[in-house]
Amino acid sequence: MTLRELAPGKVNLCLFLGAPRPDGRHELVTVLESLSLADELTLTTGPSIARDQVVCPGIEGPNLVAGALGALRAHGWSAPPVRIEIDKRIPVAGGMAGGSADAAAALRLAARVEPFPDIIANEIAAALGSDVPSQLQPGLSLGTGAGEIVEPLAPWPTHAFAIVPLPHALSSRSVYAEADRLGLRRESGELARLRDAIAAGERPPLENDLEPAARSLCPAIDAALEGLVDAGAEPALVSGSGPTCAGIWWSEGAQRRAQEAATSLAARFQGACAAVPVADIGHNLG
Repeated sequence: MTLRELAPGKVNLCLFLGAPRPDGRHELVTVLESLSLADELTLTTGPSIARDQVVCPGIEGPNLVAGALGALRAHGWSAPPVRIEIDKRIPVAGGMAGGSADAAAALRLAARVEPFPDIIANEIAAALGSDVPSQLQPGLSLGTGAGEIVEPLAPWPTHAFAIVPLPHALSSRSVYAEADRLGLRRESGELARLRDAIAAGERPPLENDLEPAARSLCPAIDAALEGLVDAGAEPALVSGSGPTCAGIWWSEGAQRRAQEAATSLAARFQGACAAVPVADIGHNLG
């Protein structure tokens, strides 16, 4: 049996930072949106596969997909051994939750092989990382807590993105530590007001409190943001902990204008591309 699943990357349309929690993660309020820029996972089962395997060419080190499978087995998931291959298209360590999206897609694939309760998927996702829960159901969502509390949001007006990846990697841990050093956190009362306003349907300021920290650690971000603004983005911002940058174009023709911007920026920033929001991704790709 062979199954395929897309793992959409995400952009943080806003990210408001609070204080560290006892578990080391930070309180935050964020709006995340899934994009058409996506990894692709292929799951295979059969007599030749004797144990669970995860293959991701060109990527070394621990993989959240392997962690997701291991956690499922620990919860009693008794499907035959599976092999999952990951075709990476989302920038690695770029603030677009590529690894988290892959883990969420692996959980969706596993449920198609042998179903398990949603509560288990949610528990595993929250344990794997703050971005994984929001990727279980791709779309537009409000993330609170440390990002693990997810509430779907109604679609925003028509828009599209130009994505500018950079040949640098930033760990979330280092960016959050730099944000603490720079004193970027907001008071809990302000976070609560922002959370309630977004949940009630208000559009928040499109800004990322982690951006100064990411720019401090990766000055190349400055040129990417400047290039996006010069190309007409309204606004341009760092996605998540960076260093990937995203510019937003609004209203009818947004996709065309984002594509034109990405094309013009490609000569300066290799891998620049346009991406559209996706409210949902069809799971069965053949």
